[in-house]
Amino acid sequence: MRHIQAFSLAVLILVVSETAVAAVQTGLASPQSASTPQPPERYANTPDRYMPFGRFAEPYKRFFLEPLEFLGPGREKPEPEGLKSVKIGFLGPIQPTVSVAIGGASHEEVLGIKMLQGMQLAFEEANARGGYRGRIPYELVVRNDNGLWGSSGNEIIHLAYNEKVWAILGGIDGANSHIAIRVALKAEVPWMNTGDTDPTFTETKIPWVFRVISDDRQMCYLLCDYAFQKLGLKRVAGLRASNRYGRVNIDEFRDGSRRLGYPLLAELQYKVGDTDFTPQLERIKSLNVDGVVTYGDAPESALILKQMREMGMTKQVFLASDRIVSEEFLQIVGQNPGPVVAGYPYDPTRDDRKLHEFRKAFRERFNEEPEQYAAHGYDGACMLIEAIEKAGLNRALIRDALAEIKRYHGVTGEIVFDYIQQDVSPASLAILENGKFNFYTREELFGPEEGQTKQAAAGSPGGS
Repeated sequence: MRHIQAFSLAVLILVVSETAVAAVQTGLASPQSASTPQPPERYANTPDRYMPFGRFAEPYKRFFLEPLEFLGPGREKPEPEGLKSVKIGFLGPIQPTVSVAIGGASHEEVLGIKMLQGMQLAFEEANARGGYRGRIPYELVVRNDNGLWGSSGNEIIHLAYNEKVWAILGGIDGANSHIAIRVALKAEVPWMNTGDTDPTFTETKIPWVFRVISDDRQMCYLLCDYAFQKLGLKRVAGLRASNRYGRVNIDEFRDGSRRLGYPLLAELQYKVGDTDFTPQLERIKSLNVDGVVTYGDAPESALILKQMREMGMTKQVFLASDRIVSEEFLQIVGQNPGPVVAGYPYDPTRDDRKLHEFRKAFRERFNEEPEQYAAHGYDGACMLIEAIEKAGLNRALIRDALAEIKRYHGVTGEIVFDYIQQDVSPASLAILENGKFNFYTREELFGPEEGQTKQAAAGSPGGS
């Protein structure tokens, strides 16, 4: 009899367990509503219409929906005595270099310098308040990310073991960042990424890594919606840089266009540093496109647009990444650029006291306007400083303090972190109008109802 009772109890436990699992899976599979608490119950806040194979089946398993944890030792280490400064590392492209891998000159140092300036401002403000807990000044240890394969790992080793920094800020190049964070994992040093928009960056699930800038996944969702649902484009071709940035960051737009039923007609490449895009543009022109999407740096993107217009492609919509939103791009394209739209990680024109104060301080310090890399560099540095003030000088505890932050109001707006410690805040669009970029949120473009996650418009063709 006892055997029968034990068997019945085991069956009951199994049934209850399966029911609980089913309930959890059902909750994860349901579309996100405006009342859903953050972090999101769906990875990267992916809308229904952009879910892989979402028209055909629910996934067997969903990933990246569990908080990352560090379960190793280190929290018991005492705070050192006699420090003259609290060192924080910076790694980013700040000097012109030549990339051996792609055979062209790197242009990312323009972005890296801006990012560094934003961090310098944050550290100067912290030191003006007295430094670490009013006792010790903060020191930013700057190292150049020169674009050579593997060199970023050497720089992390230098920062972690020679300089003994408590955390690291920076990162723009996707390939170098992927290498660097693996070294940071071994060295067990927190890394706050402020400039790499590679969607795969945090999918490494390294618990020491955080990202404070919206990635190209968020920007491509909005760019696709605007291109195909707002403008009604149907025939779009891609022309992107042959480096990792061009190859990986355009992925979400490519996938999104296919899932909406309008796959890219072609995806052509160019080498970083090229100035003549005639062969690629002639092929694209022969496809009778109504839009061209490009992912690359501002100079090449501007030349592509200028040569498009010179070839008679005057009405095609030019779709691009946030890197084109710069004075350099505007100067190269000149007059009559035609319709130009770019994804952008935040809205820099909103009425926000914190943003106004940052812009004023940045202008006074550097005699120029900040842009997205300066703003995110500033936010990342401020978040890290606050975590250090709370946790003390212990790398593991600093990591824990950063991981506790789910929402943060920075100069870039309300920053929301998901389970794998990346910013999933809504992106904006930058639209070129009357010689300057104007910025629009999803709600401004589509209205409050269109701004919510929903299925694609009824009757539109579907894909995978």
